[in-house]
Amino acid sequence: MKSPVFLMKRSNWAIPYALFLALFVVIPLFLIAVYAFRNTSGGFTLANFTKFFTQSEALNTFIYSIGIALVTTGVCILVGYPAAYILSNSELTKGRALVILFILPMWINILMRSLATVALFDFMHIKLGEGALIFGLSYDFLPFMIYPIYNTILKIDKSYLEAARDLGATRFQSFTHVILPLSVPGIVSGILMVFLPTISTFAISEILTLNTKRLFGSIIQDNMMMSDTMNYGAALSLVMLVIIGITTVLTGDKGSSDQTALI
Repeated sequence: MKSPVFLMKRSNWAIPYALFLALFVVIPLFLIAVYAFRNTSGGFTLANFTKFFTQSEALNTFIYSIGIALVTTGVCILVGYPAAYILSNSELTKGRALVILFILPMWINILMRSLATVALFDFMHIKLGEGALIFGLSYDFLPFMIYPIYNTILKIDKSYLEAARDLGATRFQSFTHVILPLSVPGIVSGILMVFLPTISTFAISEILTLNTKRLFGSIIQDNMMMSDTMNYGAALSLVMLVIIGITTVLTGDKGSSDQTALI
C-alpha cells in the first residue's frame, strides 16, 4: 500500500511543529509586545518602559538579579567544569552513567527541589536568605552547565592532544592550550543556560529567602497578575526578552570562531 502524497514530502512533517511554535511561542511573544506598548485604555504609549528606567524598585531589582546571576554562574562554572572534564575522561559507559546521575535531579519539579533545599537548611539550622538562594540556584542550574561542557569536551578530536604530547607539551599545557580553548563553546552555552534563567526566576527566590529577596522575575510576576499593571509587566518581559536575544546573538558565533582560530 502506497503512502499518501502528503506524507511523502518531508517538509510536511514540520507542519505540526510550525503550528506548535506559532501557537505557543510566536503569538504569545507578539501579544507581550502589543501589551507592552499600550496603556490601560488601549492607547499607544512608551510610559511602561519609561517607568522601568525611572522607578528605582524595578531597576534596582534588575541590577540585583544580574549580580545574583553572575555569582550563580560563577559557582556553576567552578563546580561544573571540573565535573564535566572528569566525566568526559572517564570510561565511556561509566562516564555516561555518571552524567545521568547529574541529570536525574532535573526530572524532579524545580519547586520540589527548592522545598527540599529549605528542609535541608532547616535540618542544618542554617538561616534562609541570600546564601540559601545562591546555593539553591547553583544546585538547580548546575546540570545546565555540566552537560554542554561535557558534550563539547567529549567531541574534541583526540589527535589534537596526541599532537600536543608529540610536541612535548605537559598534561597541564595540553589542557590550557587545547582542551580549554576548544571547550569554550560548551562554556558559553552553559553560561547562557544558567545566567539568563537565573535573572528571570521568581519561585526559587521566594521559597529560599522567604520572599525577603526578590529577583526580576518576581517583579514581572507581580505586575502580570494584576490587570491594571499588566501592560507594565509586559514591558518588563519584553525588556528581558530583548536582553536574552542580544546576548544570544552576540555569543552565537563564539564557538565556531574560537575553534577556527585555534585550528
